[in-house]
Amino acid sequence: MTLSSNPPTVVPFVDLKAQYQTIRDEIRAAVDVVFESTQFILGDAVETFERAFANYLGVKHAIGVGSGVDALKIALEGAGVGAGDEVIIPANTFIATALAVSATGAKPVLVDCREDTYQIDPDLIGPAITPRTKVIMPVHLYGQSADMTAIVEIARSHGLLVIEDAAQAHGTRFMGQPCGTFGLAGCFSFYPGKNLGAYGDGGAIVTNDDEFAQKVSRLRNYGQQQKYVHVEKGTNSRLDTVQAAILNVKLRHLDEWNAARHAHAAVYSDSLANDLIVPTLDPRSTHTFHLYVVRTPHRDKLQKHLASLGIQTGIHYPIPIHLQEAYSDLGFRRGAFSVTETLAVEIVSLPMYAELSQQQIEFVVHAVSSFSKTALPF
Repeated sequence: MTLSSNPPTVVPFVDLKAQYQTIRDEIRAAVDVVFESTQFILGDAVETFERAFANYLGVKHAIGVGSGVDALKIALEGAGVGAGDEVIIPANTFIATALAVSATGAKPVLVDCREDTYQIDPDLIGPAITPRTKVIMPVHLYGQSADMTAIVEIARSHGLLVIEDAAQAHGTRFMGQPCGTFGLAGCFSFYPGKNLGAYGDGGAIVTNDDEFAQKVSRLRNYGQQQKYVHVEKGTNSRLDTVQAAILNVKLRHLDEWNAARHAHAAVYSDSLANDLIVPTLDPRSTHTFHLYVVRTPHRDKLQKHLASLGIQTGIHYPIPIHLQEAYSDLGFRRGAFSVTETLAVEIVSLPMYAELSQQQIEFVVHAVSSFSKTALPF
């Protein structure tokens, strides 16, 4: 691959403006309908999006909520999780997964990840199950599915529920089935940087269970069965109508954007396999590359080198949950989850979004390759 004679001055980690420019007229028209209707809370656009998103995933119900972490928390509450219960989650995930469990009064039980795919290791789930375990909550990290064949079977054999954290897996499929549809519920985030992102916070819970859908619909809206009739203690976590209108537009483009991400990732992997540990693909899962995460023992030096050239990167995630001060009460010391801790000091996320140009990708590849050839000791 040859480097352009006119390299870009900056390669953003994510470029939301580039995406907006491709759909600006559609977005403005959709938002204007909301403003003209003045239906700002649970307006028509919310119902339209819920129906469209449910159809996209092939489920009966999608319930829009205020954020991804709210989706997880409300789904857990809807499943009856509370004080004294335990929920199994991966140690290698964003802290929101654990915070949602804690918000219900339950205890997050951490399980280490696989070293190849970075997903929760099913072989370690069984030993983590206790009489207090109520839910297994796998996370489809970075856009690839966890091993849902194994997880569903473990849950079935122990009489446990499965609630999927699909916040990074919009459109990902495992064995042909959409992520978020294997258990009682799937939970999605529409944070702006997601593959399907709003222009503010937002989330959704999807399910095929009618009774559960009714319950979480009440829980997101003050526990109301009908106006001023409250049958349980709910909260205010409703998907904003403006955000739903934006998501209605974006959902129509999601598969195209995911395909572009996959194509970009293929170029990265083909070009960088000799310089970095590139993502391992589970052949049973598609990968929608919410993040393109690589590994190197020289992560900090590489980041500094790329930053000097105007290439932005990220780390997902630099401090594992069990080493965060917020979760010191779990009582874990360094070394408790060895794979997660190794990843935390070696992983780096390269720029990834659908609108990346060939020139930008070539520039990133050249920068990484030149670093490996000239900056590292032999």
